[in-house]
Amino acid sequence: MTTTTEAPRHMIVLGHPTPRSFNHQVAETYQRVARECWQEAEVRDLYALNFDPLLRPGESPSPDIEAELAMLQACDVLVFVYPIWFGTPPAIIKGYVERVLGANFRPQYLKTEAAAALFHGKRFLTLSSSATSLPWLNERGQWLSLRHAFDAYLANLFGFREAEHVHFESVVEGTRESYIAELLGRVEQTARFMCSELAQERNARVTARHLGWANS
Repeated sequence: MTTTTEAPRHMIVLGHPTPRSFNHQVAETYQRVARECWQEAEVRDLYALNFDPLLRPGESPSPDIEAELAMLQACDVLVFVYPIWFGTPPAIIKGYVERVLGANFRPQYLKTEAAAALFHGKRFLTLSSSATSLPWLNERGQWLSLRHAFDAYLANLFGFREAEHVHFESVVEGTRESYIAELLGRVEQTARFMCSELAQERNARVTARHLGWANS
């Protein structure tokens, strides 16, 4: 978490290839709300950035990966925005996990707390969508698998304090505008709640610091 009096920071990683898609609207809505709450929010559109998801043998962090890591270290919450394809996140999101979150990861970390120290205390939020319904995903075990094998696994491995996942179901081309507006309303609610949580934590840290100074 941030340890200064700066505004809380949200890093929004977007993994959808089509501009003006629902996922783009989700990322933009979340960013707008965070900024309305006087917090910092940046969208990292992986397709627009031409992000390379391929992890190569013996790869060491390149300047672009180092830049992503620096932003991750400075943020309070990492927000993934993506569509569920074939029961999993898109390859570009998984590539981001492997190349960025895992940039300084070592196999021996699995038996220690070293990996958990990489992003210790930061929040991890996912906003996903699918063309199918959540019951359909549940019936096929895809939702449970995603929550355990991706969300919870990453949170535990890298030390995120939690792994919240908000899913938007039955989003297809031609979906009625009123339904899309309803879903984007949920995005706004989620973003405002996150901003409120981060602001309270920031204020608590500032108060504790001031009390420490007063008592020193």
